[in-house]
Order: sequence, then C-alpha cells, then structure tokens
Amino acid sequence: MTDNTNPPVGAIAWHDLTVPNADDVRKFYGEVVGWTSEPVSMGDYDDYSVNCPGSGETVAGICHARGTNADVPAQWLVYIVVADVEASAKKCVELGGKIVNEPRSCGGGKMCVIQDPAGAIAAIYQQ
Repeated sequence: MTDNTNPPVGAIAWHDLTVPNADDVRKFYGEVVGWTSEPVSMGDYDDYSVNCPGSGETVAGICHARGTNADVPAQWLVYIVVADVEASAKKCVELGGKIVNEPRSCGGGKMCVIQDPAGAIAAIYQQ
C-alpha cells in the first residue's frame, strides 16, 4: 500500500507480517531471503517496509504487534481490496466471521482485520 497504483476490488493489494518483535524478524528474513528493510515511523517505534535485493522494490511490511496491531496474530496478513470497508465488515459478521480490528484509517484509505468462519485472518482495504 505504499505506491499509487489502485488494484481492483477483490485484488490482494499488500502483505505484511505482524509479530511481537519486528526487529528480529526483519533481520531473519534479511538473512533467509535477502530482503533489505527501511524503517517506517509509527511514532514511538518503527515498523519496516521490506525490499527485494537488487531492485529495491518494496514488496511487504513487517510490523510490531503494538497499538492498533496488538490484537493481530503473528502471521502473514493479506490486504484484500473492497469497495466499502464498513459494508464488507458488516457482511463478514452476518456470514459467521468476526472482526479482529474495527475499521480504521490506513495508508490513505480504510482497513479492517477480519476472521472468516474457518478461522483464517485477512484485512479488507478500501482505497
């Protein structure tokens, strides 16, 4: 969600990993897959964008499980584009899913972390 392209509704627009210690995990992925990282200020601490070796293309984020991310389980989280976050969150609950994080502003849009009826977690994102 760091560039100005607008993926269509239904597309996966972003991936990030939320963990208790993003500093250690970003170093782990740097060694395992070669990603470099750049700090992203969250005020009192930094999360990270991670970049492909060579091209420097930003491909994901690694975030601390703090603040608004405190309730997000440690896992790779996909952000799926929707037309209306509030309407999609309401439909999620109607169909047996749960809201993990209420809709909020994020990256120039809105997002909400949901859990589907099978227990899988995803974020819905409105541009």
